[in-house]
Amino acid sequence: MEENTDSSFPNTGLGLSGLEPDDGAEPVLHGVHSVRSASQSTLDPSETRKFQRLANKWWDEQGEFAALHSMNDLRVPFIRDNLLNVTGGRQWGRPLSGTRILDVGCGGGLLTEPLGRLGADVLGIDPVEDSVRTAELHRSFDPVLRERVQYRACPLEELSEEEAEAFDAVVASEVVEHVADLDTFACCCCQVLKPGGSLFITTINKTRLSYALGIVVAERLLGIVPDGTHDWEKFISPVELERLLESSGLVVQSVRGMLFNPATGSWSWTQSTAINYALHAVKQGEEPQPERARSPAETEDHAVSSDARDEHLVKLKKWQLPCFT
Repeated sequence: MEENTDSSFPNTGLGLSGLEPDDGAEPVLHGVHSVRSASQSTLDPSETRKFQRLANKWWDEQGEFAALHSMNDLRVPFIRDNLLNVTGGRQWGRPLSGTRILDVGCGGGLLTEPLGRLGADVLGIDPVEDSVRTAELHRSFDPVLRERVQYRACPLEELSEEEAEAFDAVVASEVVEHVADLDTFACCCCQVLKPGGSLFITTINKTRLSYALGIVVAERLLGIVPDGTHDWEKFISPVELERLLESSGLVVQSVRGMLFNPATGSWSWTQSTAINYALHAVKQGEEPQPERARSPAETEDHAVSSDARDEHLVKLKKWQLPCFT
């Protein structure tokens, strides 16, 4: 994937259909991390204040978060299907049963709840306490969710110190464009994931088109999201995000473009990642350990158990029973 640079272009997150771009013509900035300070904290106080003002509006499906409600039509199946491909598990009605998921920047629980309804045990975290209270209140109306979904008001780096390798998946949907330090964020995501665990991100590319449509049109002209919600300097291209994740021990499996249609209020997949995109990465597993040398006694026991297993397989073949080894 090639990147074109354009450092002269100015300072969310929505792509608008009808103006679908050619990726090759879209400039993306190198060195996006130069505009971020290495604060060792994922929290940006200005971002926290933005969402503090909106904390009681999360569940208004026609309000400021309407586009996030409709985004569930893409992001929930994207998470579900990729997790099933990785784990191979499947249970009728609860396909994610037995899966523990961390929803980072959960807000009012718009994505946390659907994942819980799929059978996953989900912990949603958010630094805005009022948003967490809104999420807890909404969850309280569903007895099933009370068992599977929990919330906590805290930053990711605080949880990562307590929950190392504790989650099968981490979800950060429409979050990375609001954090203060992406390097710390990526490291913390990797730290809380089990080896082989999945990271799911949806965010906004850093292109001229994302500025024109995601900020000028979506925020200032159409008011799809409140003016000032996003800062173009914090957007990141798929290539830069992949480099960042790989440096933290995560391998990107897939990247898909997303497009919002303001006329219908719906999202669809697109080949272009010039505006919005979804990414799935997997934490590298531990290196296989060399087999230690067996003692003479262990060698003898191993030979006996192997002979017994061979005898058992012969019997199975005789009776023409299927054998799975």
